[in-house]
Amino acid sequence: MSTKTHVREGGCTCGHVRYQVESDPLIVHGCHCRGCQKNSGSAFALNALFEADRVKLVSGSVEEITVPTPSGTGQDITRCKRCKVAVWSNYNMGGLRKHIRFIRVGTLNDPDQFPPDVHIYTETKQPWVILPRADQKVSKFYKFGETWSPASLERLAKIEASAGIKIS
Repeated sequence: MSTKTHVREGGCTCGHVRYQVESDPLIVHGCHCRGCQKNSGSAFALNALFEADRVKLVSGSVEEITVPTPSGTGQDITRCKRCKVAVWSNYNMGGLRKHIRFIRVGTLNDPDQFPPDVHIYTETKQPWVILPRADQKVSKFYKFGETWSPASLERLAKIEASAGIKIS
């Protein structure tokens, strides 16, 4: 039985940076923490999480900056060197900094295909943001086993095994 890999594409505003992702996301976060509000200049950030080795920089050059996060571990934001648009971040998340990329959904060519699976840090969401009643939401962060799909947990276990760490 052959399996077809779904390749997704995205990039920055000016077109200098282009990337491809070779799978569906592990999970999609709508993050309402104050850091994401400031970094995005909006009410929340929408990030699709992918294994880092499935994200390929196809063209352009990027730069990384490190900014603080509510957890205190920080995040490395990868931006286009020309237009400075953030295309993805790496968070420490228990040692996974270089193993999982948080792709900014708005930089994907098909952002409408990535609604949030969970809203996080809702305790600091803007009061005028009304979340659908059926959407999964947590006041801070979640427990992986209660939030991620079984298939995504299996992929996470492979990352943990290869990196020699355990976060879930």
